[in-house]
Amino acid sequence: QHALNSGIRRYHVAPVLCQRAKVAMSHFEPNEHINYEKLEKNINIVRKRLDRPLTLSEKIVYGHLDDPAKQEIERGKTYLRLRPDRVAMQDATAQMAMLQFISSGLPKVAVPSTIHCDHLIEAQAGGEKDLRRAKDINQEVYNFLATAGAKYGVGFWKPGSGIIHQIILENYSYPGVMLIGTDSHTPNGGGLGGICIGVGGADAVDVMAGIPWELKCPKVIGVKLTGKLSGWSSPKDVILKVAGILTVKGGTGAIIEYHGPGVDSISCTGMATICNMGAEIGATTSIFPYNARMKKYLGKTGRADIAALADEFQQHLVPDAGCQYDQVIEINLSELKPHINGPFTPDLAHPVSDIGAVAEKEGWPVDIRVGLIGSCTNSSYEDMGRSAAVAKQALAHGLKCKSKFTITPGSEQIRATIERDGYAQILRDVGGLVLANACGPCIGQWDRKDIKKGEKNTIVTSYNRNFTGRNDANPETHAFVTSPEIVTALSIAGTLKFNPETDYLTGADGKKFKLEAPDADELPKLEFDPGQDTYQYPPKDGSGQHVDVSPTSQRLQLLEPFDKWDGKDLEDMLILIKVKGKCTTDHISAAGPWLKFRGHLDNISNNLLIGAINIENGKANSVRNALTQEFGPVPDTARYYKKMGVKWAVIGDENYGEGSSREHAALEPRHLGGRVIITKSFARIHETNLKKQGLLPLTFADPADYNKIHPVDKLSIVGLADFTPGKPLKCIIKHPNGSQETIMLNHTFNESQIEWFQAGSALNRMKELQQKSS
Repeated sequence: QHALNSGIRRYHVAPVLCQRAKVAMSHFEPNEHINYEKLEKNINIVRKRLDRPLTLSEKIVYGHLDDPAKQEIERGKTYLRLRPDRVAMQDATAQMAMLQFISSGLPKVAVPSTIHCDHLIEAQAGGEKDLRRAKDINQEVYNFLATAGAKYGVGFWKPGSGIIHQIILENYSYPGVMLIGTDSHTPNGGGLGGICIGVGGADAVDVMAGIPWELKCPKVIGVKLTGKLSGWSSPKDVILKVAGILTVKGGTGAIIEYHGPGVDSISCTGMATICNMGAEIGATTSIFPYNARMKKYLGKTGRADIAALADEFQQHLVPDAGCQYDQVIEINLSELKPHINGPFTPDLAHPVSDIGAVAEKEGWPVDIRVGLIGSCTNSSYEDMGRSAAVAKQALAHGLKCKSKFTITPGSEQIRATIERDGYAQILRDVGGLVLANACGPCIGQWDRKDIKKGEKNTIVTSYNRNFTGRNDANPETHAFVTSPEIVTALSIAGTLKFNPETDYLTGADGKKFKLEAPDADELPKLEFDPGQDTYQYPPKDGSGQHVDVSPTSQRLQLLEPFDKWDGKDLEDMLILIKVKGKCTTDHISAAGPWLKFRGHLDNISNNLLIGAINIENGKANSVRNALTQEFGPVPDTARYYKKMGVKWAVIGDENYGEGSSREHAALEPRHLGGRVIITKSFARIHETNLKKQGLLPLTFADPADYNKIHPVDKLSIVGLADFTPGKPLKCIIKHPNGSQETIMLNHTFNESQIEWFQAGSALNRMKELQQKSS
């Protein structure tokens, strides 16, 4: 405690003193302890009930059950009531999460929680300048988050600290933890053996309020790894390969559990990379078993005490022998080739050796305009070291990058350490620009100047997502996802037609040379340099703290409760838009410049569905107003319907709401008068977010019925008075010619979720229960 109060950021405790002792979950919360005993007790209860071996993910999930003795457990069917250990929020989603928590009326969070300022920093001129600019532009938001954190007992990581998932890996994730985060890449923590799940802000409020959190019991997909990574192949290639196998929705409703002898050839941060990008296949989360690579990382990040405790409970941090998976994929790491996925979707997998020919055949630009390394997926010390190893070879032959090249450190600790160890300077020397410790271009925070909007071009990144317009808001940017070392090599060559495994470069002296496969330390030889102290501890008593939200603010807005269900069927709803094809949360609620409105529901609702393609005319942000017959922007049309008191619905395609955890994609349609979203299928997080805000996410019992609904039809959802779990609802389609037809719609609501709908939102229901109990 004295060390913490003195400002020392890490300290070591002899492992022999820690075994079976009280060990803090993190250095920042010395009085919050890891409770492996409870985990062990719950696992034993469930194992006895189920009478079978358990997978690792089952152990940790069931080990956090609110009532392990009575909870109904059936993978893929029942809803579990869980007690997560902690909550983490990034600044873009934390605004709405904290506004909802304020609305709950509760005085303090019930579990350790943190806010991380990483999304609002725009990449423009370089790290220091961009950070100063962000602090100035976002002062109102940062002040709100800092004061709200202080009032309600939430730790606050200031802008410049780093990306939320790297901070979690360095400080908060540990083997066996259950952590929920308001960002879809929260599964990054699975690289340290934790069950870390991305959710919307309303889910985070449940946990912060101390009430059980609901999750559909996940199926478990096993990925057996054999062989050993070598050469140009990297951990990123594992998940790029898996994404190609499972597609963007193949992991929906499942946890991806990696196991097998190949696991030990992957570093801890490499395992985190694999888990992180599991979000791109729709997985609930991903996880690796506790092993020596995790122990090594815990020790290097000042948590040898946690590693010693994990050693004592290791049998609960690995899968049982003979456990059964719902599906098994096997990958031989010795045969795995470097991959590059894209463009426009993260599951379009290609070996790097093939991408040049494929690009030429498909008409994709082969010249690379920009290469970008970093992001929450690939910004570890090892990632930077391997990239620097490639860059160093080019410099030795007098070469620099032909493409523009940017570097994003994952955290202040990574930035300070790669500066000390010379990696950052090597990457600058080869032509790189080191950006701030933040999400930057990965989330669309990129003030790109080298092209005009609409100009067809190619970029390569070590990021996780490459949806249309995601990085730079240009729909003609062909973004490809690969490992940092491949990005570096391709940026030096300047073309997708370069294969570093076989092709030669020409040095400044005119001589040809071939890049050798990079080799770098997974962890620094010295201790990590913590850099600047960027953490704000919450005070012991924050009751006197004032939280500022100006009524005239354009960035922040206190929330008003949504209206309660009136007890009637939803009749004669208009169709705001029938969406054609892929519709991610980027299409529903764009990021980039819109991030500044994440705390102001009315303002951000002006981006509702502006990226979705209207099947009626094949255009984005152009829909027919059924009352005036004029075409106009989607948000304007929704606002007109709301003004006229008309309820409306959205019709979607497959995997609707794929991508980010951003609950604004659910809040916005609710705010503007939407009542129902009907699709062929939903992404997990988005479906839950819609339920939380009192909307009805429904799926076609027969997917072909998608073709029966036309944008000019009216819809009625009948049978809501008898709305019960498992029972389909009827939808009456009224065509303009007066004819009608009836189709059936499925839903996944359980009893408590039906209560959310009836109350108007999950938050309204929470308030009702609070009033009842008091």
